[in-house]
Amino acid sequence: MAEAAAVEARGWGWRHAGRRPWALDGLDLVIEAGERVLLLGPSGSGKSTLLAALAGVLAEDQGESRGALLVDGRPPRATPGRAGLVLQDPQSQVILPRVGDDAAFGAENLGVPADEVRSRVVAALAAVGLDIPLDATSTRLSGGRQQRLALAGVLAMRPGLVLLDEPTANLDPAGVTEVRDAVVSSVAATGATLLVVEHRVAVWADAVDRVVVLGADGAVVADGAPAAVLAAQGRSLAEQGVWVPGRSPAIRRAPLAASGPVLATSGLLVGRDRRPVLAVPDLELPSGRLTALTGPNGLGKTTLALTLGGLLPPVAGSVVPAPWLAGGLRGGPSEWRSRDLLGRVSVVFQSPQHQFLAGTVRDELAVGPRALRRPPRAVAARVDELLERLDLVRLADANPFTLSGGQQRRLSVGSALAVPPRLLLLDEPTFGQDARTWAALVELLLEGVDDGAAVVAATHDPELVALADGRVALEHERAVLA
Repeated sequence: MAEAAAVEARGWGWRHAGRRPWALDGLDLVIEAGERVLLLGPSGSGKSTLLAALAGVLAEDQGESRGALLVDGRPPRATPGRAGLVLQDPQSQVILPRVGDDAAFGAENLGVPADEVRSRVVAALAAVGLDIPLDATSTRLSGGRQQRLALAGVLAMRPGLVLLDEPTANLDPAGVTEVRDAVVSSVAATGATLLVVEHRVAVWADAVDRVVVLGADGAVVADGAPAAVLAAQGRSLAEQGVWVPGRSPAIRRAPLAASGPVLATSGLLVGRDRRPVLAVPDLELPSGRLTALTGPNGLGKTTLALTLGGLLPPVAGSVVPAPWLAGGLRGGPSEWRSRDLLGRVSVVFQSPQHQFLAGTVRDELAVGPRALRRPPRAVAARVDELLERLDLVRLADANPFTLSGGQQRRLSVGSALAVPPRLLLLDEPTFGQDARTWAALVELLLEGVDDGAAVVAATHDPELVALADGRVALEHERAVLA
């Protein structure tokens, strides 16, 4: 069994280079060896920063720190291999092109004998439910499968401290349970300390010993047994944005108006590099509607969304825009220029970093309006509105790549809405959000629907699916209307 690691923070704080506010400051926290802790708090409260620091991956040239942060009584960077971290964005953790090699990377770097590495990798992949060949291409996996792969790599290391940052954010419901159970059984078998960041309390409440809640300023505002904390402070925590079971945000919907299709498909077959992935029944995407695109990880939700949005060409069949959307343009969206798509069709990727173009949050929100040569005052007014509504005002001058995962997601959605499109396709648009920022994002999306846009969201978020006006469900290499 691994020797469990102990964690201590004494007045610890950190801020990124070039950022005025501290991500965390004055943090006092002790986690005993072998404890299982769920770390909660509003989006941007410093949870991911703390995990990265404990894993020893915050370098001095990335920012500045004060106070003390210790793993087994030593600075984290002095204890290599003691902590294993699963990042919020699984794509950023894929290192090697083959699944088996990627899962083995951490254990190999710790000097584990080759025969043992292989047995650990096989066991870890089985534990997280990733039943694919070891020589499968890791970069071709869906986001959910990459998340499982990243977790398998950490479990194969058998660290004394397991750090998980939103480990189930991109997983289908069955995968959430499977991965959580894999983590629980692994730490039980190895004796490791567990610190997991997750917005959805219900997923982990019965699997941990303790809940620690950070406030918006990074200070500890609640700490104790899950049932006790939720019973005593449930209402207060919900007001701060924590997803307290039984306290979902209230979203009001405007009455639906009659609408025609913005886009239709005919005999559509989607895939990548001309290799078929998914057969799609003929469907119409109505304007003024929110459509949820659902189904297990790996069946092609992202590929379908990118094809509908014109970023991938159909393998067969066609995507036919309504004449009023095409406005005289020939062919489908994949045949249009990027400038033609602007104001007509927008796509929000699963990984927000893949679409950032500017050096500050403010400039990122202004990219679209400026490209359409909107008047400077109109651009500034729209950007200020989005900064306020997405809770990004204090980060207006920050580099988008220094934001938390949840903040990056809000920025990517806001950038797509800065010039309201007639068709908006989003891949996991609500991951990484606390209850307050989730409500703000969803309200923006529904305003677009009320204005006549067609909004399509590939999502595993049950609250968002419940708000949808229609659903396209993926089942075993085909899509069905639900």
